[in-house]
Amino acid sequence: MIDPETNEDFDEGPNFNEEIDTTTIEESVRAMLAAFGEDPNREGLQNTPKRVARMYPELLGGYRTDVEKLVNGAVFNVTYDDMVIVRDIEYFSLCEHHMLPFMGRAHVAYIPNGQVIGLSKIPRIVDMFARRLQVQERMTRQIADFINDLLKPQGVAVVVEGLHLCAMMRGVKKHDARMTTSSMLGTFRKSINTRQEFLDHLNRGAEPLRI
Repeated sequence: MIDPETNEDFDEGPNFNEEIDTTTIEESVRAMLAAFGEDPNREGLQNTPKRVARMYPELLGGYRTDVEKLVNGAVFNVTYDDMVIVRDIEYFSLCEHHMLPFMGRAHVAYIPNGQVIGLSKIPRIVDMFARRLQVQERMTRQIADFINDLLKPQGVAVVVEGLHLCAMMRGVKKHDARMTTSSMLGTFRKSINTRQEFLDHLNRGAEPLRI
């Protein structure tokens, strides 16, 4: 896939095996505060570097997710072969271009080919890819590819809606602008009727994103 901002192939990102270096983060935040013209030693900011350093292991925890623990054996053999949809999965991520949050909802569907996955696992899969430095386009495809590789279903569809603070707070400053991305694999790509059935489900009772 191509990053529309850099016109380069998306990098899947590093495979982190070590813990986040919180000491370096603290030092960097303290230096940034001074660069902003602030006093890092004033009462309100004294503990800010520590707070920020403690925050990033949670916000970027998706890099270190243990996939085996995430799935935890919750893949089951079934004869069901109709569409499975999990919609309105809330997510929070960090844009890799400005490290500002983007957030919204993900909608995931697949058509089983002999196997299904436990309901709670799909939101966890979304979180695993959201809690990284991301672009929405890549995240959408990663979710679809992961489910496709795990279950080998007849097809997978992922639609992600996002509100991006980098567009709302800076730059174009458009508060209501939101982004929708999709990834369709297998029968969802090949069959217009299957794809439309999924989109019709999403359109029923759809509500606008709010923050």
